[in-house]
Amino acid sequence: MERNILCQSNKELQMLCGKYDENIRLVEKELGVKITQSNTGIKIAGEREQVDKACELFDYLKGIIEKGSDVKNRDITYALRLTHSDQKFDFKRLAKEKIDVSVKGALVTPKTKGQIEYVEAIKNNDIVFGVGPAGTGKTYLAMAMAVNAFKKGIVRRIILTRPAIEAGESLGFLPGDMVEKVLPYLRPLYDALYDMMEAKKVEELTEQGLIEVAPLAFMRGRTLNDAFVILDEAQNSTPFQMKMFLTRLGFDSKTVITGDITQSDLPKGEPNGLSDAERILEGIGGIQFIHLTGEDVVRHELVQRIIEAYDHDTKKQSK
Repeated sequence: MERNILCQSNKELQMLCGKYDENIRLVEKELGVKITQSNTGIKIAGEREQVDKACELFDYLKGIIEKGSDVKNRDITYALRLTHSDQKFDFKRLAKEKIDVSVKGALVTPKTKGQIEYVEAIKNNDIVFGVGPAGTGKTYLAMAMAVNAFKKGIVRRIILTRPAIEAGESLGFLPGDMVEKVLPYLRPLYDALYDMMEAKKVEELTEQGLIEVAPLAFMRGRTLNDAFVILDEAQNSTPFQMKMFLTRLGFDSKTVITGDITQSDLPKGEPNGLSDAERILEGIGGIQFIHLTGEDVVRHELVQRIIEAYDHDTKKQSK
């Protein structure tokens, strides 16, 4: 079977094929098709199912180009991963899920099926738990949704918080005042925020109280109305802290809790608030738990392999 993908310009064709045709070679290798170029586009030949997948993939990549972005190797890698893991995956759905958060108009895009389900869950629920290993975009996508909601006027402020517990350290033994003590724990939240807003704007909104970054302990006794609230590293919260935090939810607010149950820094044997919340709250309407896995890792490919290796070792030791 043969099908053609038409391009609007030679530039679009070049971007689609990649530098030295690296995109074409990658798709050929992974999908087992033959791709040739013409003056008007590309021709894809092979088995019907694989050709159809390749055409859907290139249509998706054309959508990236039409949005004014370059096609990166990782875009193809993530998309190819979807074709292998879910034969019925709709690339139109992937292309549709874009979050406009950048001051330059760039788009944050969920790259995997799990990430798309995560973003949709945040849209449709007041409380969402994003549970999964490092590199799955739990915090970054939550931050993108928070900034997007703030820019659209859906919420009036953004509140970001984390437990101030890391590797057994105590705040009392750290140098500096309270702000200096907690800054290292909150740095990942600032990093994500600065990716999506100009530093000057972040500082202005922080001074106005419209963006707040604070340790989890500072949430006690408050009611968080008209806010997008993110609790990061929730596996380091205690069950008491998690209950305290969840009951802060006010009117017209949305809360996202992220964490990796396998990476808790609480004392060995002590229950963590993230696992406890899932046990207690599973099945309650308006609350959704999204479990991301190694297949949703969007960092270096080695990160996914490392996670898989540790998962395999954990299963082996539990037998």
